[in-house]
Amino acid sequence: MNIYILSDKKVEGVHNLPVFEIKFIFQDIDFSNYDALIFTSKNGVEAIDSINKKWKTKPSYAIAEKTAEVIENFGGKVAFVGEANHGDEFAMEILEKFTDKKLLYLRASKVVSNLVKIVECDELVVYETVCKKFTKNIKLPKGSTIIFSSPSTIKCFLENIEWDRSFKAISIGHTTAKFFPSNIVPIIADKTSLKSCVQKAIEINIENSSQL
Repeated sequence: MNIYILSDKKVEGVHNLPVFEIKFIFQDIDFSNYDALIFTSKNGVEAIDSINKKWKTKPSYAIAEKTAEVIENFGGKVAFVGEANHGDEFAMEILEKFTDKKLLYLRASKVVSNLVKIVECDELVVYETVCKKFTKNIKLPKGSTIIFSSPSTIKCFLENIEWDRSFKAISIGHTTAKFFPSNIVPIIADKTSLKSCVQKAIEINIENSSQL
């Protein structure tokens, strides 16, 4: 099966085609001003750990289990894990539980959720997503299934690779799906996780094979 993940995340039976790079943005941070930290991706955790190890002294609120796992792997303290897995819903969960806390949201240079409009918190950009520039033309097999895990993957893929009508697009969620051009109609994964995206891609490939 020609299924592609647009990052270096290894999944058995799936090809990797990294189309972006993560660059950390170094900042001066005084964690003593905050009661807890907010993370909506593993990249935020990796970025802050490279900038200032003192983040581990503060409780962390993670958008989902995968992000929570990364926090714990780096030695951080997970105080809350969101259930909805979506940015705005995660913000509402925080709003309902932690209105009395001074919070710091460690985020990317570009975000698609309205978290900072919903939750009263400070925000600090600690990383950015940069599209790769391929020196050679990339041509994927006809009928390939491509997994898009963020709006950035859509942008970076289309900057480097021409979309073919035979391709199938899997979107990690409804928010990412809004960023596709009109000529690409994605299939939404059942859950907002890479694992769910891969499962959906495999299901589609098996279904298409059975119809041949």
